[in-house]
Amino acid sequence: MAEAVLRSLRADCPIAPRLSPYADPVQDWLLDQLDRLGLPLDAAARRRLSRAGFARYAGRLYPDADEPDLRVLTALFTWFFLVDDAFDGPGRPDPAGIRALRDGTLALLREGPRTRHPGFSGPLRRLLVQAWREPRQRMPARWRLRFADAVADHLDGVWREAVARAAGRPPGVAEYVELRRTTSAAYVSFPLIEFATRRPLPDPVYFHPALRRLAGLANDLLSWFNDIASLDRDRATAGGHNLVLAVAAERGVPVDTAVELVAARWRAEMARFVALRAAVPSFGPALDESVTAHLDGLANAVRGTVDWTLESARYPATATP
Repeated sequence: MAEAVLRSLRADCPIAPRLSPYADPVQDWLLDQLDRLGLPLDAAARRRLSRAGFARYAGRLYPDADEPDLRVLTALFTWFFLVDDAFDGPGRPDPAGIRALRDGTLALLREGPRTRHPGFSGPLRRLLVQAWREPRQRMPARWRLRFADAVADHLDGVWREAVARAAGRPPGVAEYVELRRTTSAAYVSFPLIEFATRRPLPDPVYFHPALRRLAGLANDLLSWFNDIASLDRDRATAGGHNLVLAVAAERGVPVDTAVELVAARWRAEMARFVALRAAVPSFGPALDESVTAHLDGLANAVRGTVDWTLESARYPATATP
């Protein structure tokens, strides 16, 4: 049932799909880079990474990035997915490990690659050092701070979820929706729009209420779509941390009914996203093109997540053969 609902949501999505022409070559580059960095990939893990298509995900979210920048973005995406895998699954909610990784990651992002932290080393650190080099050199200090703050918020959310899972405490719907906005890493991917488009926004524009509302909606839309796609896995491993499962528990309805309720909520929020996007005010001729590029990036994040989820072998129940 979930697969049919996901395909129906894609058909109803008013945002046009985009894909970088460099996505597939960058995917080949990625696997070579991971080998060079010493990531312990056996044949099965290598096949999973190849079929997951993280470069195609980055290429859908940042379709206008040039090839070198898409390599950077793909490396960053891969880092976050590898971290997610490291702390996901049955028996692996590790709050102490997440906290150590958080502290080491933020030291690297805020203070530079010479900074070392005992809880963060090895291939994952080398991957982040490499991926962060170009944004750190090219982007202004205010942007680097925003990005590091978004990463901190994301890893704090992952830690809070791990603590709740270890305690066997499933969340209610409102609590889950708020937490999911941090665990999704969407707020990490949104500053990268400015890197990919080479159009950094001033803080008063980036944090303008109209843009923040749209960012929150985009985050919800891509997160809830992902929750439907990962429902089978999450039923076994997530301790109730999935919007469908939270709705089913809170309303006392079967999971299939909860899937339909989440899909209806997704459609309503998509309509609101379209309306609010059309109502964003002008920021003046010097900024409007950059704001439009950012809004397009938020829309690409939603549609790109929809399309990649339905093609990626990371979600085997939905992937196109």
